[in-house]
Amino acid sequence: MTAIAQVRDTPGRLPADHRSRRQPAFGLVLHWPPSDTDTDNLRATAGRSMDRMQDDSNPDVPPDYWPACGYHKLEVDARGWLRPTDDWLRGFLERPEMALVDESCRAERRLHRALQQAPGRKVAAAELDAIRDADARENYRHFLAFRDGVLAAGTLEAWLLQVFRSGRIVVPPLFIDLVIQALVRHGLEGSTDAWELRAAEMLFRPQRVTLHEGRVLAADRETLDLQHETQGLGELGRSLLQAQVPLKRLALQVLNEDNADRLRARAAQSAAGSAFLLDLTHEIERDIGHGVSFRLVNSRSGLKALARVLARWVGHLLGVTVRIEPLQRIDDPQWRWHVGLDAEASRLLDDLYEGREVEPERMQRLISLFKLSFDDPAQMRADVAGRPVYLAMATTADGSFRLKPQNLLLNLPLASPS
Repeated sequence: MTAIAQVRDTPGRLPADHRSRRQPAFGLVLHWPPSDTDTDNLRATAGRSMDRMQDDSNPDVPPDYWPACGYHKLEVDARGWLRPTDDWLRGFLERPEMALVDESCRAERRLHRALQQAPGRKVAAAELDAIRDADARENYRHFLAFRDGVLAAGTLEAWLLQVFRSGRIVVPPLFIDLVIQALVRHGLEGSTDAWELRAAEMLFRPQRVTLHEGRVLAADRETLDLQHETQGLGELGRSLLQAQVPLKRLALQVLNEDNADRLRARAAQSAAGSAFLLDLTHEIERDIGHGVSFRLVNSRSGLKALARVLARWVGHLLGVTVRIEPLQRIDDPQWRWHVGLDAEASRLLDDLYEGREVEPERMQRLISLFKLSFDDPAQMRADVAGRPVYLAMATTADGSFRLKPQNLLLNLPLASPS
């Protein structure tokens, strides 16, 4: 049995409070991509043009996607927050980390059956101690602690805020990711935008970012790594590769107007992990010959979709209305506040703000900058009211990107905690 605490890498420490108010005398310009970006591990096909300047006219998003997160089993309270139910808790008992296996002992089967019948029942220490397998025993302890915490908090939102604000995360990342997924799914209710659906996965699934034909593309890291191992053929592909049978190189598709319906259909059948690449390019250069070229704003940039998803995330959990827009540069002598959307960007922005030298290689790993504005400046701290908050996201040296949505919950300059 897989141990729950080993399903995902433990997240890093909570981000530092980026609240220095010293005014830096510099601007920041986005330099993407690194000159030595490796594109050998990622190929993309786009089908028809991805740059048509038109609104999304695709059919509605299916009524339930990412079904494995159990969103449809949750209840919505008067505030619009999500309440746990017995059916939602039962879903955890069917996950690979908790499901019964042939080797499950009698005590484990008895407890599993009892929790299926009454997911909120108290479990005596003796019932846990009687489980023979150490991993199974530990998984039940993790699940019960998580269950008790969520039930005590009353809603998924309240539990998540408590966990992040505690200053010390002891909950296995699996539970945090599943709760974030359910909340993001709630925020997408009624959306018809496939780009938002794909961008939303970035809040709870690591990505791998690379350059392909002048475009910045994000791939689901787990999906990409698995397809490299199996060429998209599952265990059969892995076996063929081990037998050194040559297989055709896999080409991933960039999300575009022609394949958006396929992304929706896939999301309606699985937990997450899109097989589609998300274009994070700000501008597209067009060469019309005779040495003449021009640049167009990428109307279908995933950055815009991600900005909308993040703005809803902030609004739902903190109760403030904000607008977020992608930027290519920051040239603000009154730069007062910033928040990194990941660990790399947090360290980079802190170093820049404090006037420390930043290596060119680190600067080149910036994916994008953003400007966050509060609709009501009175909801901000008085010393920065009305000033923009600058955001950034950056990859690690190997091109990985792990967005930390908690940074927006912990580090915005709010007048008072929500």
